[in-house]
Amino acid sequence: MAASIYDFSARSIEGNDRPLADYKGKALLIVNVASECGYTPQYAGLEALYRKYKDRGFEVLGFPCNQFGAQEPGDEEQIKSFCETRFDVSFPLFAKIDVNGPGTHPLYEFLKTAEPGLLGTEAIKWNFTKFLVAKDGSVRKRYAPQTKPEAIAADIETALK
Repeated sequence: MAASIYDFSARSIEGNDRPLADYKGKALLIVNVASECGYTPQYAGLEALYRKYKDRGFEVLGFPCNQFGAQEPGDEEQIKSFCETRFDVSFPLFAKIDVNGPGTHPLYEFLKTAEPGLLGTEAIKWNFTKFLVAKDGSVRKRYAPQTKPEAIAADIETALK
């Protein structure tokens, strides 16, 4: 079993393998995202958090997922273009993954076990579920899809200490 998120890697939206060890020593907000979801406007809030805290060692990592209402139907190029043109996203995006079921990305298996949801359920309920990871790589908190990014700012401040 992996000891921390740094034991994983994921394919970037550009198609390169990216070890999460590249983010060692940074606080992270890991989010499963989608382009056609009612929560899609949260991209703006995620980008605002990223720009506010990136110089202090904070990263937002976006993982597109098409498992909820088929709300991320595009390929990586379409997703990247949408995020850049609609929301001026500059935080790292990754290739589309599964967050539930037999094809779940190993990173999400780890996150769900480390920080279960309500009543101990592990399944991701919808797009824009967020996980805050401290600078030491420990998973600190899980946020529901409806939690607005700006509501996480105080927790990010704590994670950056």
